Amino acid sequence: MIRFLLNLLWLIFGGGLVLAVGYGLAALICFVLVVTIPFGVASLRLAGYALWPFGRTLVPKPGAGVPSGLANVLWVLLAGWWLALSHILAGVALCVTIIGIPFGVANFKLVPAALWPLGQEVVARS
Repeated sequence: MIRFLLNLLWLIFGGGLVLAVGYGLAALICFVLVVTIPFGVASLRLAGYALWPFGRTLVPKPGAGVPSGLANVLWVLLAGWWLALSHILAGVALCVTIIGIPFGVANFKLVPAALWPLGQEVVARS
């Protein structure tokens, strides 16, 4: 129940909706450029994670290898840096108030995901 309330508050006050829209825009751009469709899929996965982050975490996929790592370098250059920057700015802004600290920490938790999304999967935390 606490996770549900935190996620609901995150969606409204923590910037989850705005960040998910940013990931959605990145996905649309990646889908338009046909070669970058895998990046679009990763971006949509992270949009769902940005909408509902509490109670979920990122874990490495067992089959991800060198191609995934090389694609992540390209991702950082094309879209990852500005998405990570948006998480950092939102996290700093939210940590200014005591009430916003959990949401700021959630934003900082999303920074590595924004920088290195391929070869990762979102799973429910037990």
